[in-house]
Amino acid sequence: MTGDSQSNPARSRVVSFDDESLILVDPDDRVLGFESKQAAHDGPGKLHRAFSIFLFNGRGELLLQQRSAEKRLWPLFWSNSCCSHPRRGEQDLEAAQRRIDEELGVSPNLTYLFRFEYQARYRDAGSEHELCTIYAARSDAPVRVNVHEVAACRSIAPAVLDRELKDHPDAYTPWLKLEWPRIRRDHWPQVQALFD
Repeated sequence: MTGDSQSNPARSRVVSFDDESLILVDPDDRVLGFESKQAAHDGPGKLHRAFSIFLFNGRGELLLQQRSAEKRLWPLFWSNSCCSHPRRGEQDLEAAQRRIDEELGVSPNLTYLFRFEYQARYRDAGSEHELCTIYAARSDAPVRVNVHEVAACRSIAPAVLDRELKDHPDAYTPWLKLEWPRIRRDHWPQVQALFD
């Protein structure tokens, strides 16, 4: 599934910019300053706020997205439903709600799961060093992908993703490989509550 970006010009709108101002923080989430997205991802990266969203349908399947070939870091890797950064002046939840609409054309209610810090380098192109807030949501609304952000989407049963991450880990982004096992181990009741 790749959505209907052909029939909706908004789905081809550019929503990411190298000069957008990200929020630099310490490990306790205290704001240290601001940096352009490009500079925050150079070299080993500078710790900044980020978020990841896990969007489930009514059958309990997770929507995965394949990252656009335009992405600087991990292009064409499979990842969770949506991920990005709050910009200067935005709160995490506000930014996450903005971004899932920009990327997927949906506006579900987001449930906070946890926050964690990670750092991962992608070849010589740069790094993610993020204090990342994780959300889950449920929606059966049709997805309309933004072609600048998403190359493809697919829905997957949780048990199948468990196996995929073991059998084909190189196809997936590093943050998904950290976040999904923790969701399954520590936060699965919160996910299941989305279906009550």
